[in-house]
Amino acid sequence: MSSPRRSVDGRAAASGAGAGGGGSPAHGSHGGGSIRFEFQALLSNRSPGAEPSAARLRASESPMHRRGSFPLAPAAAPQPPPPPLPEEDCMKLNPSFLGIALSSLLAIDLWVSKRMGVCAREKSSWGSARPLMKLLEISGHGVLWLAGTAYCLYQSDSWAGREVLVNLLFALLLDLVLVALLKGLVRRRRPSHNQMDMFFSFSVDKYSFPSGHATRAALVSRFILHHLVLAIPLRVLIVLWAFILGLSRVMLGRHNVTDVAFGFFLGYIQYSIVDYFWLSPFNIPAVFALWSHK
Repeated sequence: MSSPRRSVDGRAAASGAGAGGGGSPAHGSHGGGSIRFEFQALLSNRSPGAEPSAARLRASESPMHRRGSFPLAPAAAPQPPPPPLPEEDCMKLNPSFLGIALSSLLAIDLWVSKRMGVCAREKSSWGSARPLMKLLEISGHGVLWLAGTAYCLYQSDSWAGREVLVNLLFALLLDLVLVALLKGLVRRRRPSHNQMDMFFSFSVDKYSFPSGHATRAALVSRFILHHLVLAIPLRVLIVLWAFILGLSRVMLGRHNVTDVAFGFFLGYIQYSIVDYFWLSPFNIPAVFALWSHK
């Protein structure tokens, strides 16, 4: 018994022979128009408007149809390399421990200073105390201290008083010079919440580090406590004045906490310098000769 495949082929061959006059099956397919079963099965799936899914997949996978590989598209112009970032915007992959510590302290300093600036503006939480803080600011201004010391020195009629006042004047001048130099070197800007309405400011006063009021408060208070005989309540008031004056600089938003802290330290050191180079009629007689006619 023949298989179904053989029977189908046999029938196709017989029909081809009968139609073509005894030709072979292949010749019969070309001459008589009939097609073998296998070829008919393959060609029956192809229609004029349809495309096999496998062919579509191969076309989508072709390099000619991948993204950015169309041959007819014009080539994009090469873009220039991005400009290098500023050094302060670049992230250091291996920062030192000292750099991390300093950055952390700076962030804490800015945050605490902003929280303590309760009198920085009229609409701040303690804005009503702003006039009192500004009065404290004037009490520690360098111009007033210089003018007052010079006037007292001119009116003094004792050699001991002149010696003390001359050294106080020397200390105030030293303070102005050192603070101006440090502000010009460091160039730290004042806090962003500061309101620039200071009394009689100079060009370097736009910088914040160190606080000149804090250095002057520490210098003057230590000078007075060492060279003036005062009662204990007055001595306590002088210490409180120096501390509150430094605190008011942060509350007004003029300085950061580190500016005031370093200012106190610098003022303390300045008095040590003045005490070491103490001016007297014995080492600088030319200065005290100005009052010899009296």
